[in-house]
Amino acid sequence: MKLAIDAMGGDHAPKEIVLGALKAVNAFHDIHITLVGDEQKIREYLNDHERIEVHHTDEVILGTDEPVRAVRRKKNASMVVAAKLVADGHADACISAGNTGALMAAGLFVVGRIKGIERPALAPTLPTIGGEGFIMLDVGANADAKPEHLLQYAIMGSIYSEKVRGISKPRVGLLNIGTEEKKGNELTKQSFELLHNADIHFIGNVEARDLLEGAADVVVTDGFTGNMVLKTIEGTALSLFKMLKSALTASIKSKLAAAVLKPDLVKLKSKMDYSEYGGAGLFGLKAPVIKAHGSSDANAVFHAIRQAREMVNKNVTGTIIETIEFKLPQFQDER
Repeated sequence: MKLAIDAMGGDHAPKEIVLGALKAVNAFHDIHITLVGDEQKIREYLNDHERIEVHHTDEVILGTDEPVRAVRRKKNASMVVAAKLVADGHADACISAGNTGALMAAGLFVVGRIKGIERPALAPTLPTIGGEGFIMLDVGANADAKPEHLLQYAIMGSIYSEKVRGISKPRVGLLNIGTEEKKGNELTKQSFELLHNADIHFIGNVEARDLLEGAADVVVTDGFTGNMVLKTIEGTALSLFKMLKSALTASIKSKLAAAVLKPDLVKLKSKMDYSEYGGAGLFGLKAPVIKAHGSSDANAVFHAIRQAREMVNKNVTGTIIETIEFKLPQFQDER
């Protein structure tokens, strides 16, 4: 299996990207990695490994670049080249911790969209209190959505949850302001009807306050709402840990308590750590494209690689294509 990785994307590139790649090839003996980026900078952290090669390019898409323009103009940018390796059949999947919008544009324009999927979705796996996690889509690939898009998200999320996460009959929930069937705006009301009649395990509406309790295995919403919820969860978690740290270092007594609680606190932090779940998949493209968090360290990069490997091994993209063909009538119309 061949994976292409944008070695220059992210806050800690290329060091953490390279270290994550080294960890992955040592853990998984069936993968070959191509690191795309400035070879001189990459070689500072890379020892010789028979299953890692470097594809040199000195152009990079920055976080401040306008995504679509950057992808179209910076043809030799590390992210674009990684996507092109996939499109040309030289890699089975690609990974980047760089500019999210640019990666979505590269996915659409370079890798290509699955026929029958109107809009790809950005889908991270988020932690739950019980440790099982849930997948939410869309969290920002598209600010607006139609009911048909949410149905497509639900089907793709169900396939991923079953194939990669090993969940039999994944529970699909529609993010809404209440659990009653008639709640919400026109989008959620119409989406409820479509999801209710679809061949998925739809459990109805779920509220944002219940997400971390594991209310559903797959949660679907429009990209604007999903991105707001995602950033609220991230911000709240960071704030709570800061408050907890402050409280446990405020006095001698609390420091002693912290020493006793440290093992349990480490376990709690690990359970709620996004990096343990991998990156956010761009579902709806012709090959797996994984967006790692911009602040990814080597461990987060390793899990993003693990996620890409599992998606290729379990043929998630192929299953989505087959399922869309047989379950969505508009696909038949397109043909």
